[in-house]
Amino acid sequence: MKNIVFLVCSALFMMASQVQAQKTTNKPKTEVMAKETIYQFKVEDLSGNTFDFASLKGKKILIVNTASKCGLTPQYKDLEAVYKEYKDKGFVIVGFPANNFASQEPGTNAEIQTFCQQNYGVTFPMMDKISVKGDDMADVYKFLTQKSKNGLQDSEVEWNFQKYLINEKGELVKVIKPKTLVTEPEVINWIKS
Repeated sequence: MKNIVFLVCSALFMMASQVQAQKTTNKPKTEVMAKETIYQFKVEDLSGNTFDFASLKGKKILIVNTASKCGLTPQYKDLEAVYKEYKDKGFVIVGFPANNFASQEPGTNAEIQTFCQQNYGVTFPMMDKISVKGDDMADVYKFLTQKSKNGLQDSEVEWNFQKYLINEKGELVKVIKPKTLVTEPEVINWIKS
């Protein structure tokens, strides 16, 4: 009797294993997740209005983290000049003030807006002050800095005025070091290409 119970249990176990193996084999293949793009993000600008990156479809985008009290702050001048020259040719600059480096962006959104306009005549879109690194990093910067999200590379924002180049499909294509000016050939040639 023990042998019969053992044989029945063994047979049931084998059948269950075969059914499970068949289920696993016949499982539909999971779809590969689509690479994220910048277009999924909505942020607020310095005035508190919603800025939808999807509105920039078909344009090349340069994203830059900015600061008002940094040795690199004069880059605002070149950023504005390049923006004015190419804004009607499918190019836009989007600035994100951030206070992550030596507290060099301590101002409020209103103070940042006034500073940018009075000192550099900034007309390119400037967003709400955010964090570009650390535990409170903004989602848009998680996309920019994590290969698992952007499909290109992992990077760390090294300092104020690091630049991220986004193609017309909303994909990250290059990271530019903070000290590299927007007027350098590697940036201008990319804008014009």
